[in-house]
Amino acid sequence: MSGVHHEIVGTPEPHGTGSWLWTQENQTQQFAQCMAQQSELLNAYIELEGNLGAGKTTFVRHLLQALGVEGRIKSPTYAVVEPHEALDDKGELLAAIWHFDFYRFNDPEEFEEAGFRDLFASQGLKISEWAQQAAGRLPPPDLKLKITVNDLDGRQVEASAFTPRGLSMLQSLQNAFASNSQLSASHAHVAP
Repeated sequence: MSGVHHEIVGTPEPHGTGSWLWTQENQTQQFAQCMAQQSELLNAYIELEGNLGAGKTTFVRHLLQALGVEGRIKSPTYAVVEPHEALDDKGELLAAIWHFDFYRFNDPEEFEEAGFRDLFASQGLKISEWAQQAAGRLPPPDLKLKITVNDLDGRQVEASAFTPRGLSMLQSLQNAFASNSQLSASHAHVAP
């Protein structure tokens, strides 16, 4: 265990919110590609919330591929965390990425023993699924995406920004969707 860390408790009120509707998987991929273009992403913490089968891991796969991650991208359900690297066009390292899945997480001591607190304090992109299983141990996310399957078999995505970095990313996503005709089937609204 490295040093003494204060326990992180509670989630602040969001600085802004937005919503999108993904009716096809290519919209999920396009959203991930837009997110990957945000320079703030490479040192952000993103939380994904949603029921089993909502599309959280599918979104992560699209996002990691857009960030230059090659090879098989698997869910860290059993490992809890999978490390990746974002690469530029020349194969140079842009950032470390850690994909967490706390679905099976039930021992708070494991958080410290596994070094997760140190990973969250380090540089790089952190993405977590089932963050509520590690409640009280995680920092507030920069951006939280809640993915819900709706009656039309689409995905309703509610985004909440909890930091200035997250708000900047949210506003950039709104601008990208507003100006890109290929993404016109999605809807966005940022309310500071």
